[in-house]
Amino acid sequence: MDDGGHAGEIAALHAAISACRVCRDMPAREGDVLPHEPRPVAVLSDRARILIAGQAPGLRVHESGLPFNDASGDRLRNWLDVTREAFYTPEKFAIVPMGFCFPGYDAHGSDLPPRRECAPLWRARVMAAMPQIELVLAIGQYAQGWHLGAARASSMTETVRDWRRHLGRNEGPAVLPLPHPSWRNTGWLKRNPWFEEEVLPELRNRVKTLTS
Repeated sequence: MDDGGHAGEIAALHAAISACRVCRDMPAREGDVLPHEPRPVAVLSDRARILIAGQAPGLRVHESGLPFNDASGDRLRNWLDVTREAFYTPEKFAIVPMGFCFPGYDAHGSDLPPRRECAPLWRARVMAAMPQIELVLAIGQYAQGWHLGAARASSMTETVRDWRRHLGRNEGPAVLPLPHPSWRNTGWLKRNPWFEEEVLPELRNRVKTLTS
């Protein structure tokens, strides 16, 4: 397929995702309807070599339509050592969460897990449409579960701790598992200083190489 055809395929897929209302109209579990009008948020790209695979948009992202447009995004951009402008450049980064819409809050005020309708319906199609991706940044357990499968450990900590093995796998794009950059994980970062000492330098080096 020529570049124009590839770009057209990406545009058509993005339009289909933007129009998706499955979680509102045909929820995976009866009665489990999205509590607001869907607003799918994703940045697909026919050129980016890095895919940021997050969990699901938060309320601020839902309101703005811009992925990681919040404090978590600020921390993630710091981890990547990139500017906000570079982060939102589709030629550098594709940003496709496991769930495209803000799922709402649980009884404790925390974000619910990604909607279960999204990944089975869209994930394989998204990956097939972006064969140029060389590195997947799998943020959080849901992205790690899909992109690592049986290779994921029983805990997020152990999955991230095993980052060298995941980066060195021989099939498909390399996968680097990361904790979620939410403020809720500040304690985890303090308890696991090896993440900043060992993982971030490798992350930044790869990002620099793949976005130059």
